[in-house]
Amino acid sequence: MFPLKERLLRRMISKKCFFEIIYQIISNIPYWLFYGKFVNIDTLEGGESMKVVIIGNSAAGINALEEFRKHDKESEVTLISKEGGVAYSRVLLPYYLRGKVDYDTFFIRDNDFYKEMNTRYIEAAVTNIDEEKRLVEIDSGKRFSFDKLLIATGSSAMKPPIEGLAGEGVYNMWTLEDVKNIKPLFKKGNRVLVLGSGFVSLQAAWAAICKELDVTIYELAPRIMPRVLDDMGAKLLHEKITQHGGKLHLNTLTQRIERKEDGTMVIHAKDKESIEVDLIIVGTGVRPNIGFLENTSVGIDRGILVDEKMETNVSGIYSAGDVAQGPTAFGEKHVIHALWPTAIEMGKIAGANMAGKELEYEGSLNMNVTQLFEITVASMGRFMDEEGNEIWEHYDEKEGSYLKVVLEDGIPVGGTIAGGSDLVAFLGVLRPFIRKKQGIEDSPEKLMETLHKKIASTPTKNILEII
Repeated sequence: MFPLKERLLRRMISKKCFFEIIYQIISNIPYWLFYGKFVNIDTLEGGESMKVVIIGNSAAGINALEEFRKHDKESEVTLISKEGGVAYSRVLLPYYLRGKVDYDTFFIRDNDFYKEMNTRYIEAAVTNIDEEKRLVEIDSGKRFSFDKLLIATGSSAMKPPIEGLAGEGVYNMWTLEDVKNIKPLFKKGNRVLVLGSGFVSLQAAWAAICKELDVTIYELAPRIMPRVLDDMGAKLLHEKITQHGGKLHLNTLTQRIERKEDGTMVIHAKDKESIEVDLIIVGTGVRPNIGFLENTSVGIDRGILVDEKMETNVSGIYSAGDVAQGPTAFGEKHVIHALWPTAIEMGKIAGANMAGKELEYEGSLNMNVTQLFEITVASMGRFMDEEGNEIWEHYDEKEGSYLKVVLEDGIPVGGTIAGGSDLVAFLGVLRPFIRKKQGIEDSPEKLMETLHKKIASTPTKNILEII
């Protein structure tokens, strides 16, 4: 079984979140294929009991803990979580706002999980790490010693330096607490401004439209999703947004927010008429949580620098997930891919290696998938058109479906889709070719036509046969 709780799987099916199931399955193909199937990992033999500390309670930290316990059931493990509570899936936050999933569907582990893992669970913020004395200090002043340490502190949503962009009615959509604050304001007729047009921002906008709010989107760039979609994918999604009533403004610089006595906010943007809103959702990017490392020698760039084993430059200190800057499938040494599947993969490698194994991560292959405004859009790898690349495209205007493969020297390096959710299977077809740097022995026209027909004709229940 892939790392998705059977309990969660049943609930997702019952709530018709099939798209999320496919997302999880495709996302976990690399680990299952290359590690679960071909690598025989024996249990730890004769190792001494250690003190292990894991900082972080999301995808990377939880998967690292589970993997560690597969090989070491005796060492003392402490998991520290700043956010507190049982681990939950950030992917499902917008579905909760839309009313597609229940509150308890968020949680990816049971209340007894930490007990089952024989792990001490601490709700606190880490303030300092003493790498010489091997101590982790939390905000209460208490310290925990460690032999092995995993930093999986994730990332936090940013707010741009806009005057007045703070206080009640201004929220990110990044944590469970954010969604708890936003949900009471999701009332029919309320006016919301969404800042940014990334996946998180547009999922928030779609949830608001589904709840019949009046939605305005401000994007500073000349098109939506500039980092995760190509021009055609962005164009098709843009059209869907406007068809569903979203008021999308590109090349828009928000200058200041003015508050009225009744709580309404007046938005002032450059070269735009002012608008009034009841709620602002900010989705303008995230940054790794690394502030507590300032007094250490742990290597940091944008995030924490790690090698193929997820180890930092300090022996015995590992990092994984959104906070880690590690290897990619294209040979780059240090890149941040703040993606749920990457966090799972990294966490598993880190957990095994903390238990004494010598696994090497094959590198993150960036993949972004989302379903919103009644269209599924996704990208994988190096999907932008660049000079010297070969581009294979298939566009069916009648069906509104778009497939693209980007090749370098005959080897596929990326792809994009836009259309029905069944097209997600296309990424499953393409992914092994990119991973293995394997050429495609077919003509562009025949390949794209075959893939398109095969995906379109495959019943939902048999979609996994393709991937």
